[in-house]
Amino acid sequence: MRPKWFVDLLKSNFKYRFTLAKASRIPVVGAVMSRLLFDGDDLVYLPKDSVVELTINQPIDADSSMPLPGEVVHRFIDEAGFHWAMDFCICREANKCEDYPRDLGCLFMGEAARRIDPKLGHAVTREEAHEHIRRADAAGLIHVIGRNKLDAVWLDVAPGEKLLTVCNCCPCCCLWKMLPSLNGDIGARVTKMQGVEVTVGEGCVGCGVCQEICFVNAIKVEDGKACITDQCRGCGRCVEACPNKVIRMTIPTVEEIENTVKRIRENVDVA
Repeated sequence: MRPKWFVDLLKSNFKYRFTLAKASRIPVVGAVMSRLLFDGDDLVYLPKDSVVELTINQPIDADSSMPLPGEVVHRFIDEAGFHWAMDFCICREANKCEDYPRDLGCLFMGEAARRIDPKLGHAVTREEAHEHIRRADAAGLIHVIGRNKLDAVWLDVAPGEKLLTVCNCCPCCCLWKMLPSLNGDIGARVTKMQGVEVTVGEGCVGCGVCQEICFVNAIKVEDGKACITDQCRGCGRCVEACPNKVIRMTIPTVEEIENTVKRIRENVDVA
């Protein structure tokens, strides 16, 4: 396990993550970084459940069969044999974030999480893990779930295939703001959820609000209209923020949600 002084050192150097990401575009450097820090990675952005409600223009009834992306996280919480909640978010702590709670960190699941330094967080019950995610939802954070070698490395835990990460991202200082700077091979390991597509409809005035709020630089304003690029990870923040409500998101079907669960299970064992 990593000692706390090492984590403090990471915080103090967090601002250099963009420089590190740009270095990954140098072929030899990128190959080494990929092997050491991103090998085996497969992470999925989950759209905010509240945004899914917006896409159908009506509240989702509690008894509805409408699938919600957030169910993916809760499914794994129910399946996992061990749950660990970080006492802080290293990204928000490092950037001294003032807009989102710094004490609401990642949720880790699986046997490898037992090896995390107890000075960094604490084991939680299944219900406490559910509540941790509900708190993140209420705070407006975005879930990224999957296998992330970077977490296994900085936490110094193993095996990586037994560590499931649920990162609760804010738009101001998320680690994955470096995605546009990473080389394409590494960046492609962090994807949108299957079935999610974001489109801009008629009525867009090119105000740029969506462009400003996108934390992976996936939106460009061209010829007076917002354009969603292939860098979009489908988090849905732009749908929520659009003042004219012209940005739409498709809703994942039950089958697509099940495929996401299956995909994560193939990379991480949390039982």
